[in-house]
Amino acid sequence: ISASVLYAQLTTGKPAKITSRISPKHPAHYYELHIDTNNNKPDIVRDDEVKWKKDHGTKVELELQGSYQGGWQSVDQYLKQTAITNPHVTIVYTNPKAEQFVFARASDKMPPKPIEIKPHPYGLELGVLMRMLKGTSAKSLQSFLMSEFSRVGGGTAKEVCANSSLLPKMKPKNVTREMGEKLMEGIAKTKIIAPPSDCISAIGPELLEKGIRKEINAEFYCATTRSPQVYRGNPFIVEAGLAFGGELGGDETIRVYRYANRVPLLYQQSGCSVTKSVIGTSWKNYGLSQSRGALPVGPLALVVHIGSVWVPFTSESKEAVAHYPEIIKEIKLALQEIGRKLGIYVHKKHRIQMEGAKRNYIETFIPHVASALKELVGFPVKSEEKVKGLLKDILEKNRGTLEKITIDNPEYDEELAKMGKEEKKEEGS
Repeated sequence: ISASVLYAQLTTGKPAKITSRISPKHPAHYYELHIDTNNNKPDIVRDDEVKWKKDHGTKVELELQGSYQGGWQSVDQYLKQTAITNPHVTIVYTNPKAEQFVFARASDKMPPKPIEIKPHPYGLELGVLMRMLKGTSAKSLQSFLMSEFSRVGGGTAKEVCANSSLLPKMKPKNVTREMGEKLMEGIAKTKIIAPPSDCISAIGPELLEKGIRKEINAEFYCATTRSPQVYRGNPFIVEAGLAFGGELGGDETIRVYRYANRVPLLYQQSGCSVTKSVIGTSWKNYGLSQSRGALPVGPLALVVHIGSVWVPFTSESKEAVAHYPEIIKEIKLALQEIGRKLGIYVHKKHRIQMEGAKRNYIETFIPHVASALKELVGFPVKSEEKVKGLLKDILEKNRGTLEKITIDNPEYDEELAKMGKEEKKEEGS
């Protein structure tokens, strides 16, 4: 919002107009403000109490100068992608051509409010750890670990000190750089509970799938949410979903929708860790064609969302996520999880198509078989239609038996395990 207000101020010189109300018990306020760029503070030009029909809410009006264009990196596409990862929001958009688009909400459930937590010990860098040791008010190393980090209790703190060969009662300010390295090694050796996920506003697999369903017309959908992981002491969550078939083109490379904290990333796709993870995943196992070092080809749309208290972007423009090994690993695991579900669907669809083709071939030859039986057995001509019907009934019964065998076949249950083994084999090589 501050960047938008500043851009409007730079291009037109007009203030931002804001109407806000916190509850029906309080009056609505109307503001006009500029941003004081020298002191980085708001410069309120106007502040009035006004009548407003809304019980609560905020309305922001900006007038700015810009160029409108269509395509993949347009405002239209940005809002469409925003509607996918924000299924609780209704967006009404009118473009400069006076065309109105409504992205209706798919859920009335609001996302939970994130809760502030302390850093997690895993992935912490030495420089940050030394700064925390010098600035803490804790009297001992054990109390420092318990008070400054998330998921570290008394027993875990003692185990970290033991694995680091450091005394729990020593003063944190007396820890040298060499001791800090030992402490980092002790943290890595100690099994610490994963960070809580309530510090991140995750979408969830159900809502993510609903968001994809309402914006992408396809025939198969699935989504997953990974458990929280840590990089540089900051927890993060990777969520992934896909849409397959339907109106998606099958002769083009797949669509990749990248998000960071529910915000679409439209630029620098090639330099993003999400794209690298998609390319590094073997999609041939899941029924798609893929050239070496390129995105797969097929009727598929992928949605990858990274939620974190601190997303490591490659630059200040926040257009791509940096290539952290922990993040790339989690993205690949999420893609493999939804990929296995896609593979089962694609393989099953292929089997059904093959079975249908065989059935059509057999039905084509039923009249010829009936005619041959008439000559061999010698039944009257009037019974030929009855024989055709009996042959068709036998075919239907066999088809039903075949479907039952296919559904009950343990090979279907072993499909996931087989794909998982192939993925591990590829990762090992």
